[in-house]
Amino acid sequence: MVKKPFNWWLWTKMLGGGAAICVGGPAFVRWVQPTDEELFQKYNPELQKRSLERRVERQQEFDDFVTRLKEYSKSDKPIWTVQAEAEKERAKQAAAAESLRMAEEVKTRKEAMRREAGLPVESTSPEGSR
Repeated sequence: MVKKPFNWWLWTKMLGGGAAICVGGPAFVRWVQPTDEELFQKYNPELQKRSLERRVERQQEFDDFVTRLKEYSKSDKPIWTVQAEAEKERAKQAAAAESLRMAEEVKTRKEAMRREAGLPVESTSPEGSR
């Protein structure tokens, strides 16, 4: 049985082609991909103005997001679990604040109706109700 000779030229082409793909592909993408400044310059002037106006706000939102993530990561629980718990707590606080606001609004409406009717306005005393 005759042993075939090792094909050095084939393996050289294969290694060269693989290196070209592995190194050249990402290099080509980096060369073709526009920078942030180039993208910004392609915006129309109205979008550029709006983007500049909202830049500080977006940076502040991102900083708040990162701060919350750091806070959530201090727990032993997964971040998404802690985030869901914090969201529930915020919703509960918002609902409580909304109910207080509504109660205050109802109270002011009652007082306004009593004034319009000529009745004395009830005063809340710390001793309790009647």
